[in-house]
Amino acid sequence: MTEDASPEDTRANTPGRGVRPEARDIEPAAPDEFGLVQVWWGDGKGKTTAAFGMAMRAVGHGYRVHVLQFMKGGADSVEDVRGEYNAIAALPGFSYENLGHYGWHAMPDGSEERDHSAEADAGMDRARDLVAAAADANLSTPFDPDADADEGMHMLVLDEVLYAAERDLVAPADVVELVESKPDDLELVLTGGHAPPEFLGDAADLVSEVRKHRHPIDAGQRARKGTEY
Repeated sequence: MTEDASPEDTRANTPGRGVRPEARDIEPAAPDEFGLVQVWWGDGKGKTTAAFGMAMRAVGHGYRVHVLQFMKGGADSVEDVRGEYNAIAALPGFSYENLGHYGWHAMPDGSEERDHSAEADAGMDRARDLVAAAADANLSTPFDPDADADEGMHMLVLDEVLYAAERDLVAPADVVELVESKPDDLELVLTGGHAPPEFLGDAADLVSEVRKHRHPIDAGQRARKGTEY
């Protein structure tokens, strides 16, 4: 804003031109500026929540979004339902897959470590297929919201893939190779892990640490429906 520009002139030069946003019908569309790599890591609650919220925003613009979850295969601490899955099913152009194994890696919950490793390997294979599908698709055009993810997507969220890499369930080098192989217009979002994913180097365009200052789990609070699942 220059010194002699009025507030009205400034608003006229902004994308929204000063008009208050309101809800509109969702129509299939293609993004103009996708193509970055985002990383959400840290020991605090909210990494997946942030990624899913951003995915919902993209879907609201008519873009095609797919989520592939590693590690989160269910546990005795939660019911066999997830609010985010129900919400995804209700939104056009939003889909998910879960390739996690029951329980949690390295926890005394009766699950086998080799099963966690096998599911993580399968997750990486599936992630490669999805990135290859995006590379074969025309990401500058809209997608049918009912089309399979194998026909391409504008945003791909690999939830907990960094946690899998941190625990050596998948090779960090394979994650780097996947990032480097993505098509230019695919927005790729990686979440998970409590340690800095330094193995990514400068491959990520956005890196956000979600830091824990206090968490109710430390006081014995179990996962709550509507906040954790």
